[in-house]
Amino acid sequence: MSMISAGELRKGTTFEEDGQVFTVVEFLHVKPGKGAAFVRTKIKNVITGAVIEKSYNPTAKLQEAVIERKEMQYLYNDGELYYFMDQETYEQIPLNYDKVEGAIKYIKENMFAVIKFFKGEAFSVEAPNFVELQITTCEPSVKGNTATNAMKPATLETGAIVQVPLFVNEGDVIRVDTRTGEYMERV
Repeated sequence: MSMISAGELRKGTTFEEDGQVFTVVEFLHVKPGKGAAFVRTKIKNVITGAVIEKSYNPTAKLQEAVIERKEMQYLYNDGELYYFMDQETYEQIPLNYDKVEGAIKYIKENMFAVIKFFKGEAFSVEAPNFVELQITTCEPSVKGNTATNAMKPATLETGAIVQVPLFVNEGDVIRVDTRTGEYMERV
């Protein structure tokens, strides 16, 4: 089992503490003028979903959690649960909204996503880094408006809302970086 120091924590890092497994949601290295530096974190219990804030000494040793990652296909949502299928076994696993929350706004039916497991229990879904989705609603582009960096909101077919350049129209398919929620290009 490998150990990591708190100073190496990054968003998405998973570790075990007091028999629980946490994933880092946010972190900040704080170096006060007086006193010792510390790492302020917001960590999420991967099983219960509870988010807590905690500070660590950067040299504190933490037990890295072994996380299994499996690519699975998103099938459908029945109004309550989100169903994903294992491509090798064809087994379907239902997940609650809290497990898919960060990714589902970028995933449509039949797309693939990475499901993270800890000791056989699925705890989180990761959308592909880049997805291509159609714009279902946005204001029409304005002729002659070539303002650089001017953006407008657009709603995608999955319900996600992203900021897009003014020349992009309803019905266009765009590429989105799911890690930042940013528009990349028109496809």
